Amino acid sequence: MVLTLYGGPKTRASLPRWYMEEKDISYQLIELDHQKGENYNTEFLAINPFGKLPTLIDSSISMPNREPLTLFESGAILLHLAEQYSEDIQTIEHKALTSQWLQFANSTLSIAMLVPRHREKEFPRLMKELDCQLETGQPLVGNIWGAADCAIQAYLAYLPLMFPQVDLTPYPSIRTTIKHVERRPAYRKAMGNLR
Repeated sequence: MVLTLYGGPKTRASLPRWYMEEKDISYQLIELDHQKGENYNTEFLAINPFGKLPTLIDSSISMPNREPLTLFESGAILLHLAEQYSEDIQTIEHKALTSQWLQFANSTLSIAMLVPRHREKEFPRLMKELDCQLETGQPLVGNIWGAADCAIQAYLAYLPLMFPQVDLTPYPSIRTTIKHVERRPAYRKAMGNLR
């Protein structure tokens, strides 16, 4: 197997896993239980000294030291998968916009969702604008569902799971997006352990 994804329940490994399922990219999944600290065992720290999940090993690419390419951070993994294994990124503009959305999802949006004081202050403003961005139902970058959509939609789909008390009524496009995402077979396979 060329691609090996290290992840586990309730980690951001579900994002690249969902993406690979959607794009029919073959991979091996090795699950580590971060609740039990399995991501800090000696074997895994030899792969990723930070102990971060997800981690992707792409054995089709050799580094100067002849080791396979090893990436951590879900956004970096998604960008690599989009560039190397998909048709998502067809131009330099697509690459730049995909990178922008991945960074937005993993920093701005995730902080607005997960940090209570940001949830009160930033969250409503971001959600209002995201609702407008999603209104057309078109991909965020280019004309096919891609890495940017995966990241944004995954975070939005976390909302009813992690924050059922959040009223999404003011955001009809986001509610429609979440319903659509929850019906996708690849999403259900990759994210099913969140339910």
